[in-house]
Amino acid sequence: MFFLKMISRSFSRQFKRRLLIAVTVCLSATVSVAMLGVVFDVGDKLNAELSTYGSNIVVQPKSDAVVSDLYNTGDSAGSASGSSSGSDGGSTSDGSAAADSADPTAFLKESDAQKIKTIFWAFNITNFAPELNIHADAGCVVSGAGSAGSAGTAGASGAAASAAKCKATNVPIVGTWFAKTLHMDSGESTVAGMNGMRSWWKINGTWPKDDSEQAMVGSALAAKLGVNVGDSVTLDKTIAVGADDNTNGGTGKTGKSSTERNRVKVKIVGIFDSGDSDNSAIYMPSIAAQTLANLPNSIDKIEVKALTTPDNDLARKASKNPNALTQDEWETWYCTAYPSSIAYQIEEVLPGAVAKQVRQVAALQGDVLNKTQAVMVLMTVLSLVAAAIAVANLMAASIGERGSELALLKAIGATDGAVSRLMLAETAVISLVGAIAGALLGSGVAQIVGHVVFGSGITMRPMVFVLVFVLLAVTVLVASLSSIRAILGLRPAEVLHGR
Repeated sequence: MFFLKMISRSFSRQFKRRLLIAVTVCLSATVSVAMLGVVFDVGDKLNAELSTYGSNIVVQPKSDAVVSDLYNTGDSAGSASGSSSGSDGGSTSDGSAAADSADPTAFLKESDAQKIKTIFWAFNITNFAPELNIHADAGCVVSGAGSAGSAGTAGASGAAASAAKCKATNVPIVGTWFAKTLHMDSGESTVAGMNGMRSWWKINGTWPKDDSEQAMVGSALAAKLGVNVGDSVTLDKTIAVGADDNTNGGTGKTGKSSTERNRVKVKIVGIFDSGDSDNSAIYMPSIAAQTLANLPNSIDKIEVKALTTPDNDLARKASKNPNALTQDEWETWYCTAYPSSIAYQIEEVLPGAVAKQVRQVAALQGDVLNKTQAVMVLMTVLSLVAAAIAVANLMAASIGERGSELALLKAIGATDGAVSRLMLAETAVISLVGAIAGALLGSGVAQIVGHVVFGSGITMRPMVFVLVFVLLAVTVLVASLSSIRAILGLRPAEVLHGR
């Protein structure tokens, strides 16, 4: 009872000094809880934020992937003209060209694309879009023999005549989804397409509708063709057909083949500025591109955007050879959302496909995450150090002002341990009040940071509060003991006379 009475009297006698200690601990707890709360949740936030700037996994036919590896072509996603896969570069009639303007020769089935949402990490795949990357002539004027309507074919002589009057030749065409609703076998529905894959594009107009004859044109190509939103563009493409077997690139029983000119007329509903080579491309629904190229149900690439865990040694080992993993390592890797693990599972459900992570994006995510967490942890440590110094100074001043009281206690028989426990109990009570208030304020600050920076709240984990309280307890204890030891090192008479 006497012990509790001494503690309560110390608060009333030194209210301002105790209040300063509480405020110091409160501020330190606020910063620590806010920073650590963001640190433990920043991984998912950063991955979600960075994933808005492009896909981090690319799926290709196995033969195309082998060619890319052999010739070390690029693997960054997001370029319509083929810079994303390095195999479908684009060139225009003004002389600008990418590495390769050839159309793809290996394909996947478009109907298989939705199987991506059936893998173990399906919920981590936030979006995906299949692509058919081809090239065609744009703005062709129908003239001469063999002319055709807005859709159809023309003879070789007519093709040559019309091709000579095209405003742009060998234009990159991307047939894809924009906001396609997929109905899964499980009964669930999902929306996939370029609307969510190219969120950084500046668009004048609207996105095309799937399964329509609409399209959107890059700003550079739109200026070259002289088209605006609402205009129509005629696309012509020469395809090879067999004399007896009307299949693309095939030959008939006679062994002879011929070429025909396919034509599709699309309405421009949007003009976009991507800031890269896509500005010279046309994006249109996959069905229209497949009709133009005479490649039904065919795609040559799938861009996948997934929330992933940054690579570590296990992930890097698995990406080289999953079969080299032990059983425990394989289970850990397979059940963790590494880019290589998700890519492996995509290959399991898509026959004849190779899924590869985009190294630049994966490395950027891990690098940014590690640096962000390091900065926040450093700020937390600095705030704790500042709190320790401030508490030590306040404790020293407080004990110094009570020198006569402490000396009297020792004079009547109080031991150093008893006096120390009294000082520590007083500091512990006021620090606990400050820590609780700081934890509440820190949670609020973390939510503000989450909404301002990431557009969503921060998930506060219980371990954050436990960790902060433990760190503050150690900090305050060390600061208090150092101050008490400095004062109690003097004899009672010296403290009483202020020497």
